[in-house]
Amino acid sequence: MGREIDPIEQLKEAILTYDTELAADAAQRIVAEKVDLLEALGAMTAAIRLIGDDFSSGLLMLPDLVGAASAMTAATPIIEEEIKKTGVQRQGSGSVVVGTVFGDIHDIGKNMVVTFLRAEGLTVHDLGINVRAEGFIEAVKEHNADILAMSALLTTTAPEMHKVISALENEGLRENTKVIVGGGAITEVFADSIGAEGYGPNAPGAPALARELIGR
Repeated sequence: MGREIDPIEQLKEAILTYDTELAADAAQRIVAEKVDLLEALGAMTAAIRLIGDDFSSGLLMLPDLVGAASAMTAATPIIEEEIKKTGVQRQGSGSVVVGTVFGDIHDIGKNMVVTFLRAEGLTVHDLGINVRAEGFIEAVKEHNADILAMSALLTTTAPEMHKVISALENEGLRENTKVIVGGGAITEVFADSIGAEGYGPNAPGAPALARELIGR
């Protein structure tokens, strides 16, 4: 009989091969076998970084990025739920509220950003799609967010970002909340025009941008 693969190595391989079923199975094994949970998170981070680096260098394409993010998404809730149960402390480095703006129901890019941010240890509150300005404001207040990250794929919904930033200012939240924007409809020029502190052309660059803005 061959040696059984270590579940952490299995989890890392699942992400690198975009295997969502294997990723979930490996995460379940890690929980069942009481493997070090923080080590498991570290392995996922290492794997998704490799994917992100290869994407940024042109070795991988968008479908590869989506596949790896899907595999990681299949495993992450299983590991994080066990962390909550056991009380294991994972050192965080900031709180981020993320969502797709009102009128826009696209979520692939937003979901990948969430994956990369969580992999870096940031606490991410994903509001989903079609989020009104009021929803963003409530979440920023509730979670004392360091960063608000908004996505828009449609040019018709991009102006919602400016509406949200104006609402942040009206609520007195602007000084302590940095804004990152991205998505198919967004350019750096547009981001500058609405007063956003950061613009992300792709998901792998989101963690570095977030860390820079938070200053940690």
